[in-house]
Amino acid sequence: MVDLCWKLSVCFFCYQVVSGRVKREGHYVAAVYEHESILSPNPTALVDRQSALELMGRNLDIYEQQVVAAARQGAQIIVFPEDGIHGFNFTRSSIYPYLDFVLHSQSVKWNPCREPYLFNDTEVLQRLSCMALKNKIFLVANLGTKQPCEHTDPHCPSDGRYQFNTNVAFDDDGMLVATYRKHNLYFEYAFDTPPEPDYKLFDTPFAGKFGMFTCFDILFFEPAVNLIRQYNLKQVVYPTAWMNQLPLLSAVEFQQAFATAFNINILAANIHHPTLGMTGSGIYTPVKSFIYHNMESYGGKLIVAEIPVITTDYKTNLESNERFGENLHPSCKTFTSPSMDDQVCFKEGQETSGRVSEKGSVQLPPLFYAEMMYDNFTFVPVWGEKGELQVCANTLCCYLSFRRVVLTDELYALGVFDGLHTVHGTYYVQACALVKCGGLSFSTCGQEVTDATALIDFQLWGNMSTPYIFPLLLTSGVTLDFADHMGWKNDHYFISKNRTSSGLLTAALYGRWYEKD
Repeated sequence: MVDLCWKLSVCFFCYQVVSGRVKREGHYVAAVYEHESILSPNPTALVDRQSALELMGRNLDIYEQQVVAAARQGAQIIVFPEDGIHGFNFTRSSIYPYLDFVLHSQSVKWNPCREPYLFNDTEVLQRLSCMALKNKIFLVANLGTKQPCEHTDPHCPSDGRYQFNTNVAFDDDGMLVATYRKHNLYFEYAFDTPPEPDYKLFDTPFAGKFGMFTCFDILFFEPAVNLIRQYNLKQVVYPTAWMNQLPLLSAVEFQQAFATAFNINILAANIHHPTLGMTGSGIYTPVKSFIYHNMESYGGKLIVAEIPVITTDYKTNLESNERFGENLHPSCKTFTSPSMDDQVCFKEGQETSGRVSEKGSVQLPPLFYAEMMYDNFTFVPVWGEKGELQVCANTLCCYLSFRRVVLTDELYALGVFDGLHTVHGTYYVQACALVKCGGLSFSTCGQEVTDATALIDFQLWGNMSTPYIFPLLLTSGVTLDFADHMGWKNDHYFISKNRTSSGLLTAALYGRWYEKD
């Protein structure tokens, strides 16, 4: 008899069966592993291939243990993080002994475990393939790869080889079914950008097609968004080595927002190095998450969860202009919140964010400026028990209707940014953000904050110029909450929540205007 039990941890829920698992129809069991990688003490030092294999073998030993554990819990697919096998901070020369050879061709069918003799320098691929084969599980991992090139190739580096940050996927027979080369490198001087973006996917019997991309790719149209759009994907595997940046780009926060925006499942495996700000993995659906975020302790974490196979089209979230329209007051040009005692709306052209109202009789909260995420945001303080606010920058106006359920002395602010982000990457952002400030002075707004006590009912909306809006809702302890409603109405995007599960850290609309990058 199957012994069904619920396993509860601080950061995520998942259920497992002790001696096997009962899988519901239309569902599959996924696993991701947040790995604390064993790193080279001196990654810039030149070592031989055998020394490199010894270090990587220690990480692969841990991988093998986790594959066995996941398979015992009924997992049909497992995902490992970016840089988990070899580490990071290499030079182009020092990483070379760590690189496996991968033939980047779909025409060659290869099972490294069964056919180890076909290519040289494939020891890591062989071990991964054998893990998949022995445990009858699909496996996705990230490693460094090399590929010789001819000098007649205009893109060929001067040393005659490409070096790629590569994801590999194996089926449950150990067959190499997909390789993906990271396109948007993040200060990774050891690696090359592939000449063209890869659009790589692989098929499974339990959930259909999966797409692949890596870490920084998630912020760009190519190849992540284009991959999902072209192939109408519902499942994505996502190895990452993400450094958290609050209040808008912590790992679990943006991973969940991406799953919500595209109405997809994401299996995201992050590296675990809290001293570097790196943690945050999860199995995400558009309406529920199984996550791990831990900046306090060390060691890896295996997450296993059963999730539904998604069948609905992504356009329901990104492009439907009437979603949840029945919840909005018909006389409003923008919105009204049904959760507030006093329904309000901001009509076209109404100004509410200056220091003095049009009639000159009401003192309004002052505008101020503060840096958030290296960008100069325009803010207005969120004062009082309830109210309505507006703040604008360039073409973007953000609106907030709020009510504090419990009054605290915490300072919150409504911020807007509409411009080109230029630090640690260049990309155009439109953001409306309700954030808790680091202290009680305006200058602390935009700082990284992890704890809050204020429970706030709110509706936040903006006249976004891009359809690609990622709804963020983060609560105390860097935990996730889910909006009651979100969507488009009258060319505005909105998110609303009545009673957050714990103190509010961030509620935001993070828009990516890809065309303006």
